[in-house]
Amino acid sequence: LLVLIQLQKDLEEVKELLAKATRKRVRDVLLAEKHKLEMEIKNQPPPKPKDVAEEEKSSLGGYTVKINNYGWDQSDKFVKIYISLNGVQKLPVENVQVNFTERSFDLLVKNLNGKNYTMTFNNLLKPISVEGSSRKIKTDTVLVMCKKKREEKWDCLTQVEKESKEKEKAAYDTTDPSEGLMNILKKMYAEGDDEMKRTINKAWVESREKQYKGDIPMDI
Repeated sequence: LLVLIQLQKDLEEVKELLAKATRKRVRDVLLAEKHKLEMEIKNQPPPKPKDVAEEEKSSLGGYTVKINNYGWDQSDKFVKIYISLNGVQKLPVENVQVNFTERSFDLLVKNLNGKNYTMTFNNLLKPISVEGSSRKIKTDTVLVMCKKKREEKWDCLTQVEKESKEKEKAAYDTTDPSEGLMNILKKMYAEGDDEMKRTINKAWVESREKQYKGDIPMDI
């Protein structure tokens, strides 16, 4: 490949000299050299085709980023997932790929500003139609359209989300109000920052002191 590049550069220079040459003998020498270079270039072996895997790798560009942020809504027939990606509309359409199964989809956006972006949804809440699902590319947004197999409302996107909501609801759904409040406080404490933990601890100590003094009859 390097030899071919050098020969092409030599040929370009010879052509430039030919354009400037006025003496017949000089022009004849340059014409002979031009013909010789053209024959050498013609006889150069063609460059070897790239390995397919290497081709795919080069088209992927830089490193891969996992997408975690998205928005979604639904109609009677579709669940719609919105993924924001600046400049995605400038890519070739083949660089935005979505593969669907009956209960999942995965998105791959190749070589957007030197990065690749992926998003995977497994265990969708309900079955979707692979043939009826698609993706649309809008300004700074990829819209994934999952065609519902049955026209019914989805409470969430995945089975995992549903189970998580049910567990949370069960934790708070108790006949003892004080127990329900305790569960909420425990969750706030577990998920809160240092300031939140200090506030809850202070409230807990104060409630214990009030109870000890007989100001309040019930332990919260």
